[in-house]
Amino acid sequence: MNEKQVSPHFLASEIPQPTPQEALFHIIPAPYEKSVSYGTGTAGGPAAILESSQQLELFDGASIPAEHGIYTHPAIDCDGKPDAVLERIKAAVASALTLEKIPVLLGGEHTVSVGAFRAIKEKIKNVGIIQFDAHADLRATYEGTPDSHACVMRRAMDLKIPFFQIGVRSLSYEEYQLRGEKKIPHLDAATLHGTEIPLQILPADFPENVYITFDVDVLDPSIMPATGTPEPGGLTWYQSFQLLESIIETRQIIGFDVVELAPIAALHAPDFTMARFIYNLMGLITRKLENT
Repeated sequence: MNEKQVSPHFLASEIPQPTPQEALFHIIPAPYEKSVSYGTGTAGGPAAILESSQQLELFDGASIPAEHGIYTHPAIDCDGKPDAVLERIKAAVASALTLEKIPVLLGGEHTVSVGAFRAIKEKIKNVGIIQFDAHADLRATYEGTPDSHACVMRRAMDLKIPFFQIGVRSLSYEEYQLRGEKKIPHLDAATLHGTEIPLQILPADFPENVYITFDVDVLDPSIMPATGTPEPGGLTWYQSFQLLESIIETRQIIGFDVVELAPIAALHAPDFTMARFIYNLMGLITRKLENT
């Protein structure tokens, strides 16, 4: 009988696993992969991030985010129909929000974010989504299913959650038209290239509480080759954090996800990059808490 491999908890090399009540951050691995349409391997993303986190330093260069506690949930059972899996993800995210903690969902393909969207819609008032992504993900259906990774933000529209798109550089003509018709706010990669990132990037009326959904393909393939649908012309590491710093200056991050990492055998850099990204974002969040 083949048992599923159990990954170490996030930063297990440095800190013991706290109780859920003790930890500010709740890591939720969701190794779901059913609708990928080009490269494959996103089911291995959560485990690769957890393994790579063992190589992180506790000090992130400015603070020690782990002092606020990081609890790693058992991986979500991703067998079965999409709706059943999304309900399991929703329940896990909702449990963290009920404890007034910050869920950190690890995908898997981008579809997993829909489970988180459903949870934040029910649990958090005045909430919006900020999407970092190379693709608009606004298709009603793709390859015969509304549960495709290419439909994630259309499902956010169905839930009537406002969102802001960052880094998009590939979309269908229909998606382009929809963005114009619905006046979906965005800051595309081409606009960001060669320009200074504005101090205030969000519309003034954008919700105070925000959930970040971060598709790793928003990063340029030169630093993030390990994803199913890479697009040239992506964000750099420092651009990404300048944008996040601008967001956190005026908004409260109530949760985030990292999706679409498709590990490449013997190439550790992309896996470690996303473990570092997660920990550094935790640092931004905790330093704001400490200063308020």
